[in-house]
Amino acid sequence: MDPKVHPSLIENFVNARAFAVRLESLGCGTSGDEAGCGPAALAVESEGGFGGGAFGVRRPLRFLTYKLGLSEAQVGELARVLDELKIERAQAAVDDRRTLAALADALTGESFDEARAADGADLRRKGSERLSDAVVKALGRIHALLSPEQRERLAYLIRTGTLAF
Repeated sequence: MDPKVHPSLIENFVNARAFAVRLESLGCGTSGDEAGCGPAALAVESEGGFGGGAFGVRRPLRFLTYKLGLSEAQVGELARVLDELKIERAQAAVDDRRTLAALADALTGESFDEARAADGADLRRKGSERLSDAVVKALGRIHALLSPEQRERLAYLIRTGTLAF
């Protein structure tokens, strides 16, 4: 007779195993009481570490500082670049909401308002172009900021999908 296992138990096991693997990557053992595994390290991992967020990582500045070995001056300049990029992404999100509102408005009348729908599509196109230009400008500034070895490491992070722009 095969024992029945509820699917939620399997999911809980997988999540617990992933958490243990992340702790080991921080230099902690699975027990969590080894050196370098204090409450701060656990808090970072329980929040998901560097995963998620608008830039492909949850805390891009901290992540890049660690992965690229940045100096204090580089960290300050990179913070400015990422802040400007974050503002552009927020504006793109606002433009996207305006686009959706314009498309919805085009549908609400007695007849389809093609001009309103075209305005919405144009707004989406311009917002996308503005964000693309901001990303290219930010990458140019980051390139000028980094040493050749750091550029190689950053390119590797982008290529492997660890960091997404």
